Amino acid sequence: MKKIVLYLILIVFTFSCKNKTITYNDPIPEHDSLIIASKYVNEDRVINIWTPPNYKQTTDSLPVLYMPDGGIKEDFPHIANTLKKLLTENKIPPFILVGIENTERGRDLSGFSEAEYDKQFCPVTDGAKDFRAFIYEELIPQVNKKYRTKNKKGIIGESLAGLFVMETFFIKPETFDFYIAMDPSLWWNDQYLMKNADSLIANFPNKNIKIWFAGSDAKDISQTTRNIEKTFKKNNNKNLTWKYSDEPNQKHNTIFRATKEKALIWTLNE
Repeated sequence: MKKIVLYLILIVFTFSCKNKTITYNDPIPEHDSLIIASKYVNEDRVINIWTPPNYKQTTDSLPVLYMPDGGIKEDFPHIANTLKKLLTENKIPPFILVGIENTERGRDLSGFSEAEYDKQFCPVTDGAKDFRAFIYEELIPQVNKKYRTKNKKGIIGESLAGLFVMETFFIKPETFDFYIAMDPSLWWNDQYLMKNADSLIANFPNKNIKIWFAGSDAKDISQTTRNIEKTFKKNNNKNLTWKYSDEPNQKHNTIFRATKEKALIWTLNE
């Protein structure tokens, strides 16, 4: 029985670090694409941008939602289609979606780890700081230059991208105004973010920030997300608005699509 459990955990960890291979028949929305030659990640990066249907008919400036795993064969189509649906239903205000296509997913989305255990799942790691610098120093200015944007911006991610979202929230919280993380891989680096959540929250900036996060039935993840919920309850930071969605009936590979609408509705509205 122990061997079976270990095997299932290995599958989850391996899937989290590699580029996603599960495909869906999501219609590809009308969108723009551009390539940024990055000095921070030392490669060209493909960026996909979705704007609301009436964007060209108005002069309004809009907030921006950024997302790793943002390739056309990744999560960009279904999140763009969901934003359009929710906008049509008047459940969210208009947003611009900016998807970042993966190259080395495990490298870009993982931070430093002292845990030898992690190396078997993500052999090339600790690129999150460079990927974060790419987003903040290169990508965001380019988007602001090419599109009518407001200062308000956020980020959404699942699994290892959820880890990147949570790490950014804890160590560079001023980067975004709101954060969405489904089943973040918080087992990373011997649960460092969970174990240090109290001290990290204590040093939070004087800025209003929202975060929505969720945990599935994956025990290695749900125990960490539930503990972070306890930390938020205990600290009661006046600048932090948060919501935890406990999803024991969802699996690691179903939680993103199962919770995306309620996450976006709660987070994107004032």
